Amino acid sequence: MNEINLEVKQEGDRLDRYLSEELPNLSRSRIQQLIEQGHVQLNGKVCTSKKIAVKAGDRISLEIPEAQPLELEPEDIPLDILYEDDQLLILNKPAGLVVHPAPGHQDGTLVNAILAHCPNLPGIGGVQRPGIVHRLDKDTTGAIAIAKTELAHQHLQAQLKAKTARREYLGVVFGSPKTESGTIDLPIGRHPIDRKKMAVVPVEQGGRSAVTHWKVKERLGNYTLMHFQLETGRTHQIRVHSAHIGHPIVGDPVYSSNRSVGVNLPGQALHAWRLRVQHPVSGEWIEVTAPPPQTFTTLLEVLRRRFAISP
Repeated sequence: MNEINLEVKQEGDRLDRYLSEELPNLSRSRIQQLIEQGHVQLNGKVCTSKKIAVKAGDRISLEIPEAQPLELEPEDIPLDILYEDDQLLILNKPAGLVVHPAPGHQDGTLVNAILAHCPNLPGIGGVQRPGIVHRLDKDTTGAIAIAKTELAHQHLQAQLKAKTARREYLGVVFGSPKTESGTIDLPIGRHPIDRKKMAVVPVEQGGRSAVTHWKVKERLGNYTLMHFQLETGRTHQIRVHSAHIGHPIVGDPVYSSNRSVGVNLPGQALHAWRLRVQHPVSGEWIEVTAPPPQTFTTLLEVLRRRFAISP
């Protein structure tokens, strides 16, 4: 149990606001949770009201319980680490690895692997868990950032919301776009009939704003290597947007017609290639590039040979 003692210098603010300003390593929701659970004392008495106004001279005592273990088993799954320190972990995720436990995938996930890699994880919200702030589909490979601490979790979430974090992808699509670059600004929501799929859905019907910037990186006959940059991060965003403009991702089992390209792919040929985030403590920018998997480079080599294109 970690105890923090504070004396209020000026009055007027409510208790949760005051504590969140004094203790930037704790999120506002975590502070509210601690207040509600009786871990905060005001002038020697337990205070469970987050809205009470504090006054100059008030003494506040805050107890932070030890983080509780997550009810998941750590699993020794190899990790391709691109960057790591005490706040952040950036990995090159392989195809076939689910990021977070869900029905049908309770183990063998990236979270299980991180719990084994970081046995002393400080955790988020009082639980020893890694902070997943953005996800990659099971068969999408590449760079993914994981927060180790509550501070890093808040900071990364804020960067994604403010669109200062940059996420760049490489994908091989069917067909050849008529222009060299473009932006797809179409809302995405749950498919109205097939609930396992996402689709372009009007905002008034539940769609959420989704913006994808794209440009042609290499034309490969009837295929194209594309560079994508995400402005938002909706589920299946690149896959849905690409299919909607008539250029689905090669190998996509959900949004393309499953046309064979003569290469055995584990899923969609989509790779989170480059990630740029600001470090939550130092403020420095961290940029990592994730090498594409062998299946992706083999696909490009086969297409180049097929259309006699040198790299």
